[in-house]
Amino acid sequence: MYQNKAILIGFLGKDAEVRHANNRSFTTFSLATKSSYKDKKKGEYVTHTEWHRCVVFGKLSEFAATLSKGAHVQVEGEIRTREYDSKKTGEKEAVTEIRVDSILKLDRAEKGSPEDNEQDDQSGEGAAA
Repeated sequence: MYQNKAILIGFLGKDAEVRHANNRSFTTFSLATKSSYKDKKKGEYVTHTEWHRCVVFGKLSEFAATLSKGAHVQVEGEIRTREYDSKKTGEKEAVTEIRVDSILKLDRAEKGSPEDNEQDDQSGEGAAA
């Protein structure tokens, strides 16, 4: 049995882009994930940012196209490596991508009008901890 599944949670580095190739449209975006560790020699925390190229096809591509820079999302998909001919060097180059089959937007819901917030405060629902 085999399984190729990646689950990533991070932030978009720039707005998602709709692209066209081979009579198909798809959406791409870059997702940043971070990890950190404590450098024992220096006693400081070191943070590492990893960028993941995400590619979305089909109906989900339409939703992915609405994602903008800074969006906090969870994506699930398959890790794929493909080769292409570089226009700059003329040689074959490899790129690793996440072929996304699920996107969950993690951004908190936008707050309503100030009047809505006042009503929440008066009802005591917003003050519970």
